[in-house]
Amino acid sequence: MARLVELRSIDVVPDEERHGTAFSQFTLWLGANLQITAVVTGALAVVFGGDVVWSVVGLLLGNLLGGAVMALHSAQGPKLGLPQMIQSRAQFGVRGAVVPLLLVIVMYVGFFASGSVLAGQAVGELTHTDDTTGIVVFAVVTAVTATAGYRVIHALGRVTSIVCALAFVYLAVRLLDRADTSALLHDAHFSLPVFLLAVSLSASWQLAFGPYVADYSRYLPRTTSTKATFWWTLSGSALGSQWSMTFGVLVAATAGETFLDSQVGYVVALGGTGLAASFFSFVIALGKLTVNVLNTYGGFMSMVTSVSGFRGQRRLSRAGRAAYIGLVMVAGTAVALLGKDSFLSSFKDFLLFLLTFFTPWSAINLVDYYLISKERYDLPALADPHGRYGAWRWDALAVYAAGLLAQLPFLATSFYTGPLVDPLGGADISWIVGLAVPALLYWLVARRDTAAGPDADRGANPSAVEPAAP
Repeated sequence: MARLVELRSIDVVPDEERHGTAFSQFTLWLGANLQITAVVTGALAVVFGGDVVWSVVGLLLGNLLGGAVMALHSAQGPKLGLPQMIQSRAQFGVRGAVVPLLLVIVMYVGFFASGSVLAGQAVGELTHTDDTTGIVVFAVVTAVTATAGYRVIHALGRVTSIVCALAFVYLAVRLLDRADTSALLHDAHFSLPVFLLAVSLSASWQLAFGPYVADYSRYLPRTTSTKATFWWTLSGSALGSQWSMTFGVLVAATAGETFLDSQVGYVVALGGTGLAASFFSFVIALGKLTVNVLNTYGGFMSMVTSVSGFRGQRRLSRAGRAAYIGLVMVAGTAVALLGKDSFLSSFKDFLLFLLTFFTPWSAINLVDYYLISKERYDLPALADPHGRYGAWRWDALAVYAAGLLAQLPFLATSFYTGPLVDPLGGADISWIVGLAVPALLYWLVARRDTAAGPDADRGANPSAVEPAAP
């Protein structure tokens, strides 16, 4: 039992504690994406005007593009043995990293809440109570599982990937038996704005995993192939999400208002009645448990990283770990209970709004790691505000701000629409701008700093990543 409960948090995982293979990333991310919120995300492409054919194509493109960015983050884990967001200190400074970290914490709370709304409905059905009770019960189970940590999370992913894959195959067969697939496939009408919305929905889904994906690859042996980590992560995440989202497209196109009125209720009823209905309520809750545990664990890691940047703390007691996880749970549950009656109307804007903040971070992090530092960081300096990376890197923070501002003219949400959206036919391409602009700006700024001299070469210390042999 002791081996199941994780003791580490944001400290480096030593080589003697590394274990597993890159294939573990496939099962974890497959299981994390075979779930009801991904189904709803795919359905939104149809709800907002798309047809089946082009919605599926757009979602596939977004899953591949966003998934590739997410998988590049995953490949950092085995090399550094660190959680994802603590690496941001190399770009933004030991304390400056708190800027994207605060936004990441908001993201985790938001996804915890949205997942709890749907899972709460399923748990309410299982326990013959109501949605509110279901949300609270689900939140407690999530927090307990997240407290156990890395090994339990991966074990949960393996179980979920098998159970949910079989369940979704059965549900797809049931759905296709009811649907007039020939009519759906022939009703194709390409619209660029709606197509780009589908791409943005799935890309934002994948990019939102970026701030914590390396948390779940950091225990892999240092010798794990970067390509293997990348491809197993991408294939698991893209396959799982595309599977769920395609199912969502078909459900929205065939069920219409019936699905919109009760997403969980429709899927459960599609599976059958009696024991079958109970089983599919369990499947929905299990799928959401996996990804909500990731959100809770990631939120806990981000909170510890934020606080430790100012306090210098590297290790955390079990009581401290439970306290941080409890904070994420309480905040997420409160938001879920407040927003449970307006879930679908706000979820699209929540996804696209999050994308605005995390594409610049992804661009900066990946350019720094792969192009500037060449996959090498001075790990002790990541905890020292007076060291190589400093406390605040204002140039990187300025690039991040520029990346945010560059997206505004192209952003389309219910509460704000940029001036360049109408000339593009209503298409939202802000996420593309949010990747390209900060990537180029940061590369120029970092190359200038590196050219200033050897002390500015922030990737010049390979010994920080390659420890001496015992």
